[in-house]
Amino acid sequence: MYRVQLKNFEGPLDLLLFFIKRDELDIYDIPISYITNQFLEYINLMEELDLDVASEFILMASMLMSIKAKMMLPQEESDEELDEHDPRYELVQRLLEYKRYKEMAGKMEDVAEEAQKSYFRGYTEVDQVDKQASGEALKDVTMFDLMAAFKKVLADIKKQESVHHVEKIEFTIEEQSEYVLDRLQQNGRTSFRAMCDELQNLTKIVVTFLAILEMLKERQINLYIEDDDPTEFYLDLKPVDEIIGTPETNQN
Repeated sequence: MYRVQLKNFEGPLDLLLFFIKRDELDIYDIPISYITNQFLEYINLMEELDLDVASEFILMASMLMSIKAKMMLPQEESDEELDEHDPRYELVQRLLEYKRYKEMAGKMEDVAEEAQKSYFRGYTEVDQVDKQASGEALKDVTMFDLMAAFKKVLADIKKQESVHHVEKIEFTIEEQSEYVLDRLQQNGRTSFRAMCDELQNLTKIVVTFLAILEMLKERQINLYIEDDDPTEFYLDLKPVDEIIGTPETNQN
């Protein structure tokens, strides 16, 4: 079975922050039962895709279930929103600290990016290219955004299929990678949902999604996501200037 291992795969705290941001939850008043169910559901989806689920995800799941059990016990009333006697206190502190580190890391990346634009070496003329960039792939798209989109597509497909068919898997990652490249070369930027509507086969969709993950890992394609619907994302070929490199990249 083909297995995907991503070195930069987000950790369990990233997944919790993803839920909090997506559902606009109060980080100081986390609905622990809801967040636990969502966390376990995503772990099951990772295992279904045969992704490499790290041990820290299992540890976090255990911690969430422990907190959920403690929340069911009678609690002492307190005027404070969240004190150290609350079973969620330790988790909230870890999330706040991790969130601060992520925000600081993002600011440092912005500073480094601006610095690269300010200092040059060697040849400074702009490279001439035949095709301009078609847009910048959003940098804040996470693995969990992709999984949310994939989960939505799977739910729609399962609603359509009322009978289970046992079939031999005849699709490979390489074949579906070629399919994705051919579609993008013919039609340009294409939504993942549109590709799935043409496939009309659950197994083929799963293999195609794994092929897309591998292509993103190898930087063969770009990913774009809708602002008003984070579960709708688009794929496009790398523009020429990203393939040959920008003037700053070539000079450094």
